[in-house]
Amino acid sequence: MIPRLPALLQAAPSAGPPVLLLAVAAVLAVAALGVSLFAVWRSEAVVLLADARARAGLERCAASIETLRQAVSGLAAELRDLPPPAAALPANPRSGLNLSKRSQALRMHRQGDPPRQIAAALEVPLQEVDLLLKVHRIVIGNL
Repeated sequence: MIPRLPALLQAAPSAGPPVLLLAVAAVLAVAALGVSLFAVWRSEAVVLLADARARAGLERCAASIETLRQAVSGLAAELRDLPPPAAALPANPRSGLNLSKRSQALRMHRQGDPPRQIAAALEVPLQEVDLLLKVHRIVIGNL
């Protein structure tokens, strides 16, 4: 046990100030050494705890990866077991807007028929009729 400073002063009245200063410095050095050793021991414990946590996290990740691998291999097996899809036959392409249909569509538009009715009457996709009417408006607007 380290004696207290006043007790040390009373016990050695004949000791000079340099000796007392040296004694106080020694006590402080021993205390600093003790604190340093405790800090090293505690930091080592913290490092070991962090290492254990990291290893546990890696094990959880490895387990998750293995579960995912099994799921993917199961899905791949199911995919291999599926029958091949029936090849869809290409539909006969519809005839687009030739010159006669184009002129007929513009005539119907001038008569006030809506684009849906024009598309149905000429058996042409509605998008083609809309495009034709937009281009016609642009051309007429530039004249």
